[in-house]
Amino acid sequence: MSEDTVVVWDESLLAYDLGDHPLDPVRVELTIALARELGVLQRPGVRLVRPWPADDALLSRVHDPRYLDAVRMAPREPFFAGFGLGTSDNPVFDRMHESSALIAGATVAAAEAVWWGRARRAVNVAGGLHHAMADRAAGFCVYNDPAVAIARLLDLGAERIAYVDVDVHHGDGVQQIFWDDPRVLTISLHETPLALFPGTGFPDETGGPGAEGTAVNIPLPPGVEDSGWQRAFHAIVPSVLRAFRPQLLFTQCGADAHRSDPLADLHLSVDGQRATYLALRALADELCDGRWVATGGGGYALVEVVPRAWTHLLAVATGAPLDPATLTPQAWRALAAQRRPGFDVPLRMTDDIDPGYEPWQPTGEPNPVDRAIAATRKAVFPLLGLDPHDPRD
Repeated sequence: MSEDTVVVWDESLLAYDLGDHPLDPVRVELTIALARELGVLQRPGVRLVRPWPADDALLSRVHDPRYLDAVRMAPREPFFAGFGLGTSDNPVFDRMHESSALIAGATVAAAEAVWWGRARRAVNVAGGLHHAMADRAAGFCVYNDPAVAIARLLDLGAERIAYVDVDVHHGDGVQQIFWDDPRVLTISLHETPLALFPGTGFPDETGGPGAEGTAVNIPLPPGVEDSGWQRAFHAIVPSVLRAFRPQLLFTQCGADAHRSDPLADLHLSVDGQRATYLALRALADELCDGRWVATGGGGYALVEVVPRAWTHLLAVATGAPLDPATLTPQAWRALAAQRRPGFDVPLRMTDDIDPGYEPWQPTGEPNPVDRAIAATRKAVFPLLGLDPHDPRD
């Protein structure tokens, strides 16, 4: 296996542009610019790969062909409605099919590079559109690129793919698409569906017939900070992954669990997000011989958070993590100020938060995070042969 890291990138990925909308492609542009200015993309062993659009054969592994036709047709029909398109969340935009297919193709290229041994790790920060369903758009997502890429891996012979979603919103589309497939484990940490879109992702959602235990949901109460989030992650994710024994780890790394994100209510820091990426890499190294595919996802603090979080992700995927105290380069600050006038441009790659945590124990007076941990462990651990009450599991 190659020790290289593939970063799938081309400026054409910025064409996934919903207009005056929270999902602004400037966040991806500023991520790549920051990673370049800090030398992350110039590291030895990093290969930039241009994406190609996923064709209909690939897309229809996940999406209904009638839905593909609707996505193509919608920009030509001024009063188009249906399939989740033409809403405030998913407005129709010019060349919507082409831009969405390119995002999907970029994630497939990342997955194929790792599966075929051309790279140990691969990243597509423009991907992670995890809400799209088989027959409709949802939550800013037209085509579900993680699901398309995972389906491609299954077609190539993969028998156990683990998908870990750390976006603040439940990874509902990926879960639903693989609900009945025991070859795909989906794990999602997210803000409780009682408070946030899409309203799914409860602990008792554990997989369909024949795939029981392959959907794992960890809904967290609003206001959770790094320590609680890390406590929940480490109380569940490593144990479940070890029980499943994946051949490849696929992660959706939405940055919208940050305390500054305008669309949600968790209170993570960039430092906590960096710690999560390090934990995910370590799990891929332990369980999958390092095979790790990472995408972006949500994240709507376009200047203050997303470029720093995903530059940390790129650094972790390509080698040594960046020192949190690293200054953001002056040239990048100028670009950010030009692209988004009036926004606060961060001076450093840290929020000055210690993301340490106390490991979970099944004793003592449970707080809201511990209750969430206990509910998920109770729902899914027995299905995987694990003891929900044993902190060693």
